[in-house]
Amino acid sequence: MLKLGVPSKGRLMDKTFQWFGQRGVTLRKSGSDREYAGAVDGIDGVELVLLSAGEIPRELAAGNIHLGVTGSDLVREKLANWDSRVTELAPMGFGGADLIIAVPQLWVDVDTLDDLDAAAAAFREQHGFRLRIATKYHRLVREFLRDHGVADYQLVDSQGATEGTVKNETAEAIADITSTGETLRANGLKILDDGLIHASQATLFRGRRAGWTDEQRQKLKALQLVLGI
Repeated sequence: MLKLGVPSKGRLMDKTFQWFGQRGVTLRKSGSDREYAGAVDGIDGVELVLLSAGEIPRELAAGNIHLGVTGSDLVREKLANWDSRVTELAPMGFGGADLIIAVPQLWVDVDTLDDLDAAAAAFREQHGFRLRIATKYHRLVREFLRDHGVADYQLVDSQGATEGTVKNETAEAIADITSTGETLRANGLKILDDGLIHASQATLFRGRRAGWTDEQRQKLKALQLVLGI
């Protein structure tokens, strides 16, 4: 039996169900909305498991599910060396959002990562502590800034409305997901010209953990044939 993990609620769940349905595989919840199990019609040997999008990367890496639908940003953030632990089977064309770095619009001389690096050094010299960047995506942001030579900053955790941290004076810049940029502009922020960290979308992943049986591999091939991926 193949275990397929999909988001348990909201637009991601609805769009995932629609994506599979358009390809001849019907996913549906079992029982009430409070239950986290479901059924799969259109192919044998696949079990539906409903999880939060944030749980799916970990469950894939642990081998508790074989396939999973979640944001490509979440896999990259939550799994170190993600591409050695999961494989992308299919980008799904929805759930798109960009993980970006944004700074105050008032910083008229800061438009690039090089500008940010210079501003961070000046900020530390003036204030005696490092420029703060609020984010939920510590791994992705740290790796991105390291690769682009930005230093003299500190990441501060934000699990709420990240865009508001600059106005609230708990950070000087942010790294966050955005779709249209409207919320950023409403909070007086602008995206750096080269500040795109990752263009995310919902993606079907396969776990690479050892232990796949020949039967499970055959069922995966059959599912891929039905889905056309």
